Amino acid sequence: MSTKDWLEKDYYKILGVSKDAKPEDIKKAFRKLARANHPDQHPGDKAAETRFKEVSEANSVLSDATKRKEYDDARSMFGGGFRFPGGGQPGRPGQGVNFEDLLRNAGDGGLGDLFGGLFQQPQGRRSGRGPRRGSDIEGEVTIPFADAAVGVTVGVQMVSEDACEACRGTGAKAGTVPKVCPTCQGSGMQASQSGGFAFSEPCRECRGRGLVIETPCPVCAGSGRGQSTKTMQVRIPAGVADGSKIRVKGKGGAGENGGAAGDLYVLVHVTPHPIFGRSGDALTVTVPITYSEAALGAEVDVPTLDGSSVRLRVPAGTPNGRTFRVKGRGVGKAGEAGDMLVSVDVQVPAQLSEAAKAALAEYQRLAAEPNPRAHLTRT
Repeated sequence: MSTKDWLEKDYYKILGVSKDAKPEDIKKAFRKLARANHPDQHPGDKAAETRFKEVSEANSVLSDATKRKEYDDARSMFGGGFRFPGGGQPGRPGQGVNFEDLLRNAGDGGLGDLFGGLFQQPQGRRSGRGPRRGSDIEGEVTIPFADAAVGVTVGVQMVSEDACEACRGTGAKAGTVPKVCPTCQGSGMQASQSGGFAFSEPCRECRGRGLVIETPCPVCAGSGRGQSTKTMQVRIPAGVADGSKIRVKGKGGAGENGGAAGDLYVLVHVTPHPIFGRSGDALTVTVPITYSEAALGAEVDVPTLDGSSVRLRVPAGTPNGRTFRVKGRGVGKAGEAGDMLVSVDVQVPAQLSEAAKAALAEYQRLAAEPNPRAHLTRT
């Protein structure tokens, strides 16, 4: 609700209670009026809907001890019935109140104290000269697949805005100093008026800085900022995926007037590996085996990402595409790494010697295997 509502509306009258009503009386009056005017009880009745909103608004102020005191103090100051934007009170011609002056003096023991946080600006925005957080910076790195799996420290080159070295961040030419803005007297803010309301906005003369630079620095053109290129060592954690962003807190652009530095965000690109793949924290690899190894069983050596190998036992009768799990040889730190998933690819020989053909034909006769496609012709 606006300040205008606080000064113009008589919430006690809306609820039908006296100004010294106890909290329980206010609560009782609100419940009664809310039930009587609830939109569910009067569908399509705009008047009842408006009345319900009024009593709800009145209750939200009067049921809160802090808000109620501020409301009472404000109306006591103006005698109730204050109207915007004329500045005068009914029945008191010639005794208008300059609301802009009251706002300008807020915080000097007058209206600002009575209204509490009502007219206060958000923290950190009272003056353009307050602390300002630095900007966030983005960088990109491309790392090998193996480094992404185990983690690596890389140098990230970035361009950021630091204080200009020529003027040391003042924005003024060497040998000169900025002057206090004559428009806002160094506050960085100026009062404006619209429709009878006074409000503050950044000073147009100094753009909220509170200072005016008569002789700008020729290097930074008066901005006080200068671009710098530097390389920062950033730790890429184990298991990072392609396209991930790593946040490095406080390593972005420098803040102003004591403000905190921004953050650095590093976009990570991971080059694909010719042998291995990823499935979450699992490392994937496909290993070819011969037909006889699949049929008779075998032990095969499977490469790992660190260059060593592990021995995998392939049981007799292993079908093509079967996947085996090797614990702890996947992606991540030592002791926390995922598993390695090994899929076998049974290789069928493209050419056979006459002796091999004869042996295979003899195998076919002895095995007397049933037709594996018989179910496809059944009706």
